[in-house]
Amino acid sequence: MSNLSRAELENLAKLARINLTDEELTIFGSQLGLILDSVAKVQEVVNDSIVPMSHALPMTNVFRPDVVGQSLSNSEALAAAPSTQDHRFKVPRILDEE
Repeated sequence: MSNLSRAELENLAKLARINLTDEELTIFGSQLGLILDSVAKVQEVVNDSIVPMSHALPMTNVFRPDVVGQSLSNSEALAAAPSTQDHRFKVPRILDEE
């Protein structure tokens, strides 16, 4: 089991800017000890024969072909817009002029 002293826990809480009561220090201290023990177990397994991975299954990026398909004309796209101006979508101003 991880041996974190009370002073180390208090310092860790101070660094994290968390005010903890004595009861919370006791509870969270034991929980943090379990977490650190679990990390230590993982470190025991880590070696150079294990290849780092980002996914559990061997995958590569799967892309679809970039093929031009049929799309809407300008007038068809603007037909559903609530407001248009000069062949463009008209939207409310959200930034003030400076």
